[in-house]
Amino acid sequence: MSRKGFEAAAEATVLALGVSRGKDFAGLLAQRCNRERALTELATPGVREDVERLYDALESEAVSLVEAAAYVRGYLAATQRARNTVQVRTVWSGPSTPGVPVRATAQVLVDVIAEARDELLAMTYAARPYPALTQALSEAAARGVKAQVVVETLAGARGLLSGPEPADAFASVPGLMLWHWARGPARRAHSRQHAKLAVADRRVLFLGSANLTEAAARRNIEAGVLVSGGQAPRRAAEHIVELQRLGILQPFRR
Repeated sequence: MSRKGFEAAAEATVLALGVSRGKDFAGLLAQRCNRERALTELATPGVREDVERLYDALESEAVSLVEAAAYVRGYLAATQRARNTVQVRTVWSGPSTPGVPVRATAQVLVDVIAEARDELLAMTYAARPYPALTQALSEAAARGVKAQVVVETLAGARGLLSGPEPADAFASVPGLMLWHWARGPARRAHSRQHAKLAVADRRVLFLGSANLTEAAARRNIEAGVLVSGGQAPRRAAEHIVELQRLGILQPFRR
């Protein structure tokens, strides 16, 4: 029998929690935990209302906790299978052309950040305050996402960047960790941190020519690709994390 209210509430809760915490939630349901215990155990920002709605639906539609756990686990398994299907789409900024569907860089950047539930990693050369981007990053922080951005520095750019430090563009984002390439002075003159990418939860990767600036996202002609599923997002994230572990990338401090 279809229980649309419960199904919609379960899917919304899994979306809010993400795969890892969603599995934890399914385990709590299987243990027949009540709503108070579940909310205490999850302790995840921004999910209380979704969990409350799910428990309300369980009661109103007479769904047992064991049945709910099975549904959530099945939904998570289907979600993971879908994520392993690789999709590659082109992303552009600038003028559009008739008959060629493209996705605007500005919206794709915001969408990638909005998809993150556990981890967000990004790299940029230049950066300037961009309200849509900083709002998306702040909302990710409120969800409990561990967000990290690698930026170039004025010293590292050696005169090719002007104005404030690129890191200053993210000053208003709570909890955001900033990193930079800690190369020595001899190497700094001949190298730049020029990568531009964003990867959410090691499953969605946006890679392109656009810096994290409003000009790049909305006004310039920029090109990139959006990769969903497969190994590329995971390997990109692993590479950044390994660069951090080796000390090649270091926390940015003034």
